[in-house]
Amino acid sequence: MTKEQFFAVVADLDAEALRKALWTLYWRGSAPMRERIEGVLVPGAAAEQRAQRQTPPDPWTTAWEINDFVALARRGAYLAGDRRVSPRERTRWRFTFRRLAAEGQQALAGDEEGSVAEALGRLVDLACETKGTDRFRSHDPIAAAQVVVSDLVEALWTAERERLDLEAFAERAAAQLLRWESPWGWTRMGEGRVAERERPLAEVLEGLLRTPDEWSALARAYVSALEQQRGTGTGGRRRGEWPVAERLGGWHAVLSDRLRGSEDEALLDRLPRGWS
Repeated sequence: MTKEQFFAVVADLDAEALRKALWTLYWRGSAPMRERIEGVLVPGAAAEQRAQRQTPPDPWTTAWEINDFVALARRGAYLAGDRRVSPRERTRWRFTFRRLAAEGQQALAGDEEGSVAEALGRLVDLACETKGTDRFRSHDPIAAAQVVVSDLVEALWTAERERLDLEAFAERAAAQLLRWESPWGWTRMGEGRVAERERPLAEVLEGLLRTPDEWSALARAYVSALEQQRGTGTGGRRRGEWPVAERLGGWHAVLSDRLRGSEDEALLDRLPRGWS
């Protein structure tokens, strides 16, 4: 419609009808659309929001919010009646999940004590759990939340590699890789926009290791984590999860290429063959 045609159409609408039309546009519109509407209704609001986005979230507050969200989800608060989660929030959990994942990545920049990194680790644990366990009312939670788990892990590992020394990073990343890897993605359906963007964590970690010392430290930490899991009997799989030898096969192939002919080649003999 032209400007004249648009004005002619809305001329017959009363103030209440115009408010409803504007609210529908605002509520169902994209983030840029909502920002433009807010800029018209509240001068200066858009500039204030942009400034807030440029300021990293407070690490302590962000970590607390993530930990609280994860704890409530595991207690079933988003599935049934629970006064700690309002009925409206139970229907909007996916937006909360997505927001916390984004704010957690932003807060990593000021995460000197590692509280945000630990909280994001728990959020990734929750994402992995949703593939085989109902935590939310959704047939495919990660697809609904539009969280690309491999991107989240990449941001976490990149920040931790800067914050921790090599041995500490290798130990943490190896244990997390063993726990989180899902070469077929973290969505239940394995299709759609989120699934298309997912990458195996073996690929993510390979991109972060640059020197022989880093590969050596990670390989030793990974084999140690494998043997510790097997020795303590904590290798049980979640519902819908593949055996370790199959789930980590891509990473084992990467290690084989990197370690063959090196001083750490003997570590390859300690990798599982068919053990789950």
